Amino acid sequence: MEHLTDLRRRIMIVLATFLGSLVLCFLFVDAIYQELARRSGEKLAILGPGDILSIYVKLAAVGAIAVTIPVAAYQIWKFVVPALREREKKVALMYIPALFILFLLGLSFAYFILFPMTYQFVLGLSNGNFDLVITANDYFTFMFHLCLPFALLFEMPVIVLFLSHLGIVNPHRLAKMRKPAYFILCVISITITPPDLLSDVLVIVPLLFLYECSIAISRFIHRKRSEETALTP
Repeated sequence: MEHLTDLRRRIMIVLATFLGSLVLCFLFVDAIYQELARRSGEKLAILGPGDILSIYVKLAAVGAIAVTIPVAAYQIWKFVVPALREREKKVALMYIPALFILFLLGLSFAYFILFPMTYQFVLGLSNGNFDLVITANDYFTFMFHLCLPFALLFEMPVIVLFLSHLGIVNPHRLAKMRKPAYFILCVISITITPPDLLSDVLVIVPLLFLYECSIAISRFIHRKRSEETALTP
């Protein structure tokens, strides 16, 4: 019951952080909108007053998610810390800034490189055959569907590090899964990018690099765990 009470308290802290961040981001949502809409190259349309609220809530929610990630990671660490040894506590604490930094790196890569390239390609498909009216709702939905999954994929090394510490994954298992993992990552890359070689390479290479980093991290953790086990009487 103590653990359940502690878990409920930490979930409430995370939810309160998200709601507080949501309100804070909503106060500055107009500035956020102006900055993000600037890349569209034209004034965006809306189909009704409900779109305004929907768009602003989505923008505030994305900002709130970014703020909540390190808080959620810290609460998870505080929940599991009683079961960890002193060295493991320090290592686990490193997950918090790593999660936040990798999320921001993935989001920045998707927003500054992947999104404008994909957006311009899709617009170019019209080839002057349509009267193009882009709604703000469609514009930001397209942006979020592209950028958020990519930002989450950048969390792969930290997730592998955590699972390696728990002993759930090891470098041998990850190495055996290399071919199917490469195939899945390539399919994801080809799906979210325009059908040209340069776009595919720009996305596939970072994802494959992240997977290899995950294997290297798992190998390092596995070796350290083996050394500790050998030294333990």
